[in-house]
Amino acid sequence: MQTIQSFTVNHDKLTPGMYVSRIDGDCVTYDIRMVTPNAGTYLENDGLHTFEHLFATYVRNTPFSDRIIYVGPMGCRTGFYFITRDSVSRADAIRLVQETCAFILAFEGEIPGSRRRECGNYLDHSLPKAKAYAESLMRTLDGWSPEKMRYPE
Repeated sequence: MQTIQSFTVNHDKLTPGMYVSRIDGDCVTYDIRMVTPNAGTYLENDGLHTFEHLFATYVRNTPFSDRIIYVGPMGCRTGFYFITRDSVSRADAIRLVQETCAFILAFEGEIPGSRRRECGNYLDHSLPKAKAYAESLMRTLDGWSPEKMRYPE
């Protein structure tokens, strides 16, 4: 079998940031790396889960909603994949993730989609952890630009 593209990225050189992972037709997959791979610190499931619910809810309620394909955590718990149509510019994608972080930091109340009938693991949520992850990512992406969206060599 062929090695999939994401396994060819040198994770020993990868640092937190937002990268273009791949382009498939009119879909762009962004690698939103929130912690350094293999450094011993990983996103905890309850905070990761809440971050996902808030991230997906926010981006699907923006003017870009019809161009959002997917938001989901990486199995290694170091970040998220964010897939958009290529009609969303790289700069807009960065700005959208920054706005998402601000939304999560300001969010109060019931987590969208966190009721038993709406979620397969509805008890596994942490808004405080999701907010901490959003604050960290916001710092990482401060000053981020499309020119920085290439994986380190």
